[in-house]
Amino acid sequence: MAVEIERKFLVISDGWRAGADAGRILRQGYVAHDGDASVRVRLSGNEAWLTVKSGRTGLVRDEFEYAIPAADAAEMLDRLCADRVVGKTRYRVPHDGKVWEVDVFAGAVEGLILAEVEMHSVDERFDLPDWVGGEVTNDPRFRNSAIALLQGFETAD
Repeated sequence: MAVEIERKFLVISDGWRAGADAGRILRQGYVAHDGDASVRVRLSGNEAWLTVKSGRTGLVRDEFEYAIPAADAAEMLDRLCADRVVGKTRYRVPHDGKVWEVDVFAGAVEGLILAEVEMHSVDERFDLPDWVGGEVTNDPRFRNSAIALLQGFETAD
């Protein structure tokens, strides 16, 4: 079983940009979402994935991700997720032995920037970069599925 353990934070400065990669534009939508599970489709250029996630229990959730054809993902986003789509650019930023993913959102919540870090265990210790602020891991308003429901989101691509 695949398990995801991650923490999420608000980004409070542009300090992350100095170490970031070139970024990747993502368009993602939710085929289904309730408190117990979500089914997400994500498209980035010619790559696409279908992901099934369980509801969050603390920092841990089950996650199953599968590569799918980009054309199928585009069709699912347009036909099945039309009002539940998030546009963002994701940057990977190394810091103190971890790789942080920084999401810069587009559309209705342009200006929102979140940083996530995956962990090996719930009690793993690591240093926070000085460009992260308050933790929002357990705040349901900052889940991508909740952000998508704020729509009309415009896509970043």
